[in-house]
Amino acid sequence: MLRLALRQSTSRYNRLEPTTRLPAAFFRPDSPHQNFRDQRRRFRRILHPPSVKSTLVQRPHQAHDLSPSAFMSMASGGDGPSAPPHRHTNRLANERSPYLLQHAHNPVDWYPWGQQAFDKAKKEDKPIFLSVGYSTCHWCHVMERESFEDDEIGKILSENFVCIKLDREERPDVDKVYMTFVQATSGGGGWPMSVWLTPDLRPFIGGTYFPPRDQGRRPGFKTVLTRIMDQWQNNRLALESSGERIMDALKKGTAVSANPGSSPPRASDVTNRCLQQLISSYEEEYGGFRDAPKFPTPVNLMFLMTYWCVNRSTSDGAEALQMALHTLRMMALGGIHDHVAQGFHRYSTDSSWHVPHFEKMLYDQAQLAVAYITASQVSGEELFSDVAKDILLYVSRDLSDESGGFYSAEDADSVPASGGPEKREGAFCVWTASEVRELLPDVVEGATGSATQADVFMHHYGVKVQGNVAPEQDPHGELQGQNVLIVRYSAELTAAHFGISVEKVDELLASARARLAEVRKHRPRPHLDSKMLASWNGLMLSAYARVGAALGDKFLLERAVQAGNFLKKHLWDAEQKTILRSCYRGDEMEVQQISPPISGFLDDYAFVTGGLLDLYEATLETEWLQWAEELQLRQDELFWDEHGGGYFCSDPNDNTVLLQLKEDQDGAEPSANSVSASNLLRLSHYSGKQEWLHRCERLLAAFSDRLSMAPIALPEMVRALMAQHYTLKQIVICGQRDSPDTTSLLTAVNSLFLPHKVLMLIDKDGDGFLSQRLPVLSSMCQKGGVATAYVCQDFTCSLPVTDPQELRRLLLDGFSQTEAQKN
Repeated sequence: MLRLALRQSTSRYNRLEPTTRLPAAFFRPDSPHQNFRDQRRRFRRILHPPSVKSTLVQRPHQAHDLSPSAFMSMASGGDGPSAPPHRHTNRLANERSPYLLQHAHNPVDWYPWGQQAFDKAKKEDKPIFLSVGYSTCHWCHVMERESFEDDEIGKILSENFVCIKLDREERPDVDKVYMTFVQATSGGGGWPMSVWLTPDLRPFIGGTYFPPRDQGRRPGFKTVLTRIMDQWQNNRLALESSGERIMDALKKGTAVSANPGSSPPRASDVTNRCLQQLISSYEEEYGGFRDAPKFPTPVNLMFLMTYWCVNRSTSDGAEALQMALHTLRMMALGGIHDHVAQGFHRYSTDSSWHVPHFEKMLYDQAQLAVAYITASQVSGEELFSDVAKDILLYVSRDLSDESGGFYSAEDADSVPASGGPEKREGAFCVWTASEVRELLPDVVEGATGSATQADVFMHHYGVKVQGNVAPEQDPHGELQGQNVLIVRYSAELTAAHFGISVEKVDELLASARARLAEVRKHRPRPHLDSKMLASWNGLMLSAYARVGAALGDKFLLERAVQAGNFLKKHLWDAEQKTILRSCYRGDEMEVQQISPPISGFLDDYAFVTGGLLDLYEATLETEWLQWAEELQLRQDELFWDEHGGGYFCSDPNDNTVLLQLKEDQDGAEPSANSVSASNLLRLSHYSGKQEWLHRCERLLAAFSDRLSMAPIALPEMVRALMAQHYTLKQIVICGQRDSPDTTSLLTAVNSLFLPHKVLMLIDKDGDGFLSQRLPVLSSMCQKGGVATAYVCQDFTCSLPVTDPQELRRLLLDGFSQTEAQKN
């Protein structure tokens, strides 16, 4: 029950504005013990919540010319002109994390997470103040500016605490432990996260953002620090015992395990419940799953399209597909989609996808590119493939390193083009009506009323003289008079309004976007987090591979291979057989590593392995399949729970991580256990290893309670459960690599969304890697000297097929019949 209660708030802290929550009695100097009683009572309510209903509410344009040069160009990055000399410098100046470097000149004696800080806390017997965030976090910037740059607060922190700064993206294992504590004791969470620990790393008080001074009944950061100092001196035993009891309860309450011999839950029950839970939270007018704020939630959309694939002839299947396609279409038209410089912002602050939080995250681009190309495969609509290419154009241009890796994020805040020292959210992206009129003054020949190009553009994208952002969507007044572009009319309606052709409208809008994009290049850019994470690079590898394969785009496939090579060169220690968590862009654009490097976590292994499997299916080069097998074996060694099944998120032997968690929510990123379940299934079919199939079943069994009660929390794992239930098809193509007949068969396969399949190429001139693992493949050959396809399932293969259209029909018809039989 604790786990369910914790997840009630998990979706709410998905990079949203944090709220400060601490026990009110903690700030009553006349009642030093009352705060702990209040905290325990609140914690008991979390352990035994009255309802789990809130668990069901989840948080969290035109085509462009895509030339090879556009896709292979790399981001230049940069944060604007150099700053004046700093008054303070602390030891974070020696770090490589962009987030830690942002705090290197605070008047706070910051330490990075590590033994040096732990030893100091023990030696001086001081509490630890742990501050966790990430470099593109808006409220992290606010708290730094208000509190960590304040000399008085800096002095209090440095003299009375051992202060540790942690980049949650570098150390997700540490972040998850203390976020779990903050959620359990306060009922909410977010970043920046502020937690106070004993010298042995046990938390006793936690919260999120604090204003610097008291605001009415809301305690300021200085007050919080003063009270904690007093409690540490006068009430320490109660502090420590309270924290210890909570952590002990969390260890029990967050456990995920399967009883010996237990089986996964019934797939049909779980999938139907997941669909109904999504339907109950679906917002019909604009799509998405809640009113506001709205997150893209690609995991939900992929589940819905997978559900349709196995229920095509049912009304539920049709509804699932409609929900997914409508959501993707409305997002593509909305302001969350950057119509000028491509890519998607983090989330929408309103229900119509109009005003976004302007941060751009790599993991969003990766998952959305896959969702959009999947929508293109199931619907045939060109809009969706255009958006998938649009996303990858943005990533290639703005988030790509020369080494082949991908950067983590772009900030929401930047300095306005008009100048001034203060950054504003969205300044890089928004437009005034006068700017648009000045940039697009030409009269459109043949348009009614001597309309200009600006008139057409402003009508189509909802640009208003007074700005198009409602005051309630702009609480800090940063967007007054500004416009966030959102498609208000179809090209046909805009053409009719101005009495011109649709082709003319498309031409005008494309040239206008190009003009605005050129102007944007000269604005101060948002901060670029140039950290390169293995896990997010694995997700992006999947995106390039899957979109490239679906479109038959060699440039996208080349970029995918480049990403695979980057991961192997810079984030894989071949000698230790260990994935490394991160690497960094140096001052000379070289790739740098810290010493010692951070070892990879479960999501690094799972996401990279999944990316390699997608890269193999896109290129059919067995080196990627070989490495995927090697990574899976190493993941099994490091993270598998032999007793309870499933994988721990981090190394269970790391004694500085107090909770061994198994992430049980697919949120902004899919959980690593969900991805691992799919990886194990796919690898079992490529290798013939039954051990991986059994391991997948044990993993799914370990999450049975979660899957049965609230499958909406794990839609990606529900997809894996469906694949395990229906079993995977093995599509085997026998033919010469790169020959036209082989390519035609592969194109037929890649044009379809087939969620429960593995694709193989048997080239008699190849290395025989697959045939050595799957002896049955040696009996398959070309018929009549031309490329031939075999479709196999449950140890039975179809008759050989040489015609691409016949293969397509076989895959569609055979898929539907098999799924219907197993439903």
